[in-house]
Amino acid sequence: MARPLRIEFPGAVYHVTSRGNARGMIFDGDDDRELFFSILTKIVQRYRWLCHAY
Repeated sequence: MARPLRIEFPGAVYHVTSRGNARGMIFDGDDDRELFFSILTKIVQRYRWLCHAY
């Protein structure tokens, strides 16, 4: 069964998380972490998001 649609409205704040399988590590090292932040930065700029914290 599919999950319900996310409620979206202007000015909403969303809590987004990322977790590895079985709560494992999602980064193997600093290179992985830097790549993730690079991609996150580009996405935040492209879609004009405001990232409050990481």
